[in-house]
Amino acid sequence: MVSTPHRRSPHHRGIKRTRKVKILATLGPASRDKETIAKLMKTGADAFRVNMSHGDHETHSETIANIRAVEKDLSRPVAILCDLQGPKLRVGEFKDGKVFVRHGAHFTLDSDPTPGDETRVCL
Repeated sequence: MVSTPHRRSPHHRGIKRTRKVKILATLGPASRDKETIAKLMKTGADAFRVNMSHGDHETHSETIANIRAVEKDLSRPVAILCDLQGPKLRVGEFKDGKVFVRHGAHFTLDSDPTPGDETRVCL
C-alpha cells in the first residue's frame, strides 16, 4: 500500500526533477526518528518503506506520524510504502521425522494433514 498526501505543497509546483527514478528508503528502529527522516528527505528520499513484519501497530503509527510531520515541516510530499508480510509456507511433519527423496522421484505437496513420507507431505 502506498500512501500519498492529499494535497501537494505549493512550494513544489513547477519544479522539474532531473532524476528519472525515485529513491525509496527503508526505515527501521535506528532510522525512524524525525531527525533521520528529515536527513533522508533532504538528501533525496522520495518514499519510505515501513516493514510491517517487524514491530507493532503503535510503533508503525509513530513511524508514519514522524514521516508526515517531517513532510509538513519540509513542505515536500513523500510516499509511504507499507510492506506487508506474505504467506508463510511450511511443510508438515514426516512419519519418521525426516525422509530421503531420491533424485528424479516425484514428490507431492498436498493438504492431507497426516504425516508425510518419501512420496508426499502436507503443505
